[in-house]
Amino acid sequence: MFGTYFDGEVGNGGSVSAFPDLIGKRPSIAEKPAEERRKYRTIWISDVHLGTKGCNAELLIDFLDSVDSETLYLVGDIIDGWRLKKKFYWPPAHNDIVWRLLKRAKRGTRIVYIPGNHDEMFRQFTGLNFGGIEIRRAAFHDTADGRRLLVLHGDEFDAVMLSHRWLAFVGDALYHFMMGVNHWVNAARRKLGLPYWSLSRIAKHKVKNAVEFIGKYEEVVARAAAERGVDGVVCGHIHTAEHRMIDDVEYWNDGDWVEGCNALVEHADGTMEILNWPEEIAKREAARDTRDESVAAAA
Repeated sequence: MFGTYFDGEVGNGGSVSAFPDLIGKRPSIAEKPAEERRKYRTIWISDVHLGTKGCNAELLIDFLDSVDSETLYLVGDIIDGWRLKKKFYWPPAHNDIVWRLLKRAKRGTRIVYIPGNHDEMFRQFTGLNFGGIEIRRAAFHDTADGRRLLVLHGDEFDAVMLSHRWLAFVGDALYHFMMGVNHWVNAARRKLGLPYWSLSRIAKHKVKNAVEFIGKYEEVVARAAAERGVDGVVCGHIHTAEHRMIDDVEYWNDGDWVEGCNALVEHADGTMEILNWPEEIAKREAARDTRDESVAAAA
């Protein structure tokens, strides 16, 4: 399986100029000044699912406007082709995300896009370059402290995807129904001044079969990475951010921007951590309130 899987992985390939020219257009949500951003060596995000109502576009825009990096990996399911085939849904905020990615590539950030199962239509362009964004089937990443990581989406190791693709589509429909419920729950929470909360994330961790599936998936991915002789693996696909050691392999999952709103980042010294962006926003707002109170007290 790995022989076929990695075909066409290496090489810069050609450049495709037919990508929509969005750089000259103004985004509907104005971009924050670059000097206010946290600096990272590398960022990994996946499972954005642009083209669906479940995508937390505003949170992702806030994240992109708050961070910067030398390299950005888009680890699959960035665009949800499955849902777009059924019903076209593309609000301005989703266009703003594409605009920001293209703008980041133009500014010099290396962006590597590894399509997943929901955006598998882009896999045919492996080795090409769209608007400064490299399309790869998988990639290897060397951290600042010398570790070698395999980066892939991970659907290739999902037993349901491999043997019962029809069941995956049924599960996708049920999942998006839950995302619709989650959308209305959070709309009500925003009106009440409450922070973002993921209904499906809580449900997934409460269901025994889901927990068992996640554990088995992580082990299969880690074993496949061990066969490649790497120190660790970064993947997405299951919408569950995680970091743990599985035998001698360091397993990282960068989460998603539908449920958890997570990203994986590498600091300048090679240290890696998973960010939960709703929590980061809460910390930022708490710090701002503290500053405001201090200013008011001083006045």
